[in-house]
Amino acid sequence: MLRNFFKNQYMITTGLGLMISKLWQKMWLPSQACRSMGTGMMLSSWATSSIEEVAVAAPEGTRWLQLYIYKDREVTKSLVQRAEKAGYKGIFVTVDTPFLGKRFDDIRNRFQLPPHLRMKNFETNDLAFSSEKGYGEDSGLSVYVAEAIDPSINWEDLDWLRGLTSLPIVAKGILRGDDAKEAVKRGVNGILVSNHGARQLDGVPATIEVLPEIVEAVEGKVEVFLDGGVRKGTDVLKALAFGARAVFIGRPVIWGLAYQGEEGVKEVLQILKEEFQLAMALSGLSHLLLLDPFNWRRQRWNTMGVLPHWL
Repeated sequence: MLRNFFKNQYMITTGLGLMISKLWQKMWLPSQACRSMGTGMMLSSWATSSIEEVAVAAPEGTRWLQLYIYKDREVTKSLVQRAEKAGYKGIFVTVDTPFLGKRFDDIRNRFQLPPHLRMKNFETNDLAFSSEKGYGEDSGLSVYVAEAIDPSINWEDLDWLRGLTSLPIVAKGILRGDDAKEAVKRGVNGILVSNHGARQLDGVPATIEVLPEIVEAVEGKVEVFLDGGVRKGTDVLKALAFGARAVFIGRPVIWGLAYQGEEGVKEVLQILKEEFQLAMALSGLSHLLLLDPFNWRRQRWNTMGVLPHWL
């Protein structure tokens, strides 16, 4: 991770641990739902509502910014400064996208945003991924990343980012223990174990499989989070049992929005919360403080047939 491939050709609900990470949809409804449910939300740099719009929509909510490193570093710097000014609580820097993975559905569909949407954090049409520009036979997003995102991103860029802000910085997209150790050396405040929804590299491990390695590698020096594949309350409990501090969810929020807007998102969060509480009770746990990540995972999940082969 962060090897300079350009050069080398390369919710938190209290005690529950659920967070929302969203990209394309209008952000007011998810942000308001998160605020109502006491859950944090990560806003993508590429969102179709701006950093400021989401802050106004949910002024009391907990918000973080998912950041991409642009070739024009002034663009990246501006995003960070705007997030800090708008009251965001942290920066999740994406480290697994020097290039966009081959997404065949997007290529077949010639993916681009519909005319009424644009990436609202940017002024120019090129940076805003505006549909006024054609992208030929390729995925528009693939073209966008190739033109705008810096493929030379490397570990030194974390040092540069640290110099821009006093906000906590979390490295998003770590899947190996050695990368996690290096990120800690570079002064990050957390690791988000993420495979980008398994859309970057075909055959990449599931995040729950590599989570124990990452937790062990950081030696308790920073907090570890997880996203990818969280669909049930039992998924949340498994992640916490393997050492995650909290999990992020994405697609279920889209389903909730499609079903019933803000109320649909609330229902998704409530379902996960209730499933999690039930899983806790049926596992004999009255409080998360009783969950020892390194011992409990061996003793309990082994009886459920979910223990990784290396434990």
